[in-house]
Amino acid sequence: MSTKPFTSPSRRAFLGGAALVGAGLAAPALAQTTFDAGEVHEDNAYTNMRRNISSFRTLDWQPYFSNTKKGAILVDITSRALHFWSEDLSVYKLFPTSVPVSEDLTRKGRSEVVRKVVGPTWSPTPAMKIRNPEWPDFVPAGPDNPLGTHALYLSWQYYRIHGTHDTRKIGRKSSNGCIGLYNEHIAQLFELTRNGTQVLLI
Repeated sequence: MSTKPFTSPSRRAFLGGAALVGAGLAAPALAQTTFDAGEVHEDNAYTNMRRNISSFRTLDWQPYFSNTKKGAILVDITSRALHFWSEDLSVYKLFPTSVPVSEDLTRKGRSEVVRKVVGPTWSPTPAMKIRNPEWPDFVPAGPDNPLGTHALYLSWQYYRIHGTHDTRKIGRKSSNGCIGLYNEHIAQLFELTRNGTQVLLI
């Protein structure tokens, strides 16, 4: 992935769903899902995505971590971006993300990766079930699963960094607390991380 600052694409490119997102990768085609856990789009998606892209820039690890032992992940909620540094600093990745839809669902601070799962299953948290009693109690791995193809479980209960089959969520406030990436990007991050990888949400 390039470490050069991201250049804002045109309005037409965004509206056409073909905007470049980080790393020079084309955004995947919009996915259709029959079950969408916590799909909450902002009123003006273009405005908010544009604001995200304008601050989508590379960062240095040193202001945020004392070291990069086991690798380090920084999630910037404001710019809706995830930064990864490998332990030996030979790898730096920058990915666009989805973020929690509201402040009360947003958790910030330090955590770490405690579990890695390919083909995760999903169950709503008790709070989600209260807000949305019609949601299923369990969703198996597959195209309808809101965690996408891979998930990194954090030391905070219920919090994940995961993929999504619904590409419309990326770059938006659209989650119930987790951080979402394109499936292609979470697969890359999954391979680079290990249990104990440091995580900081700011």
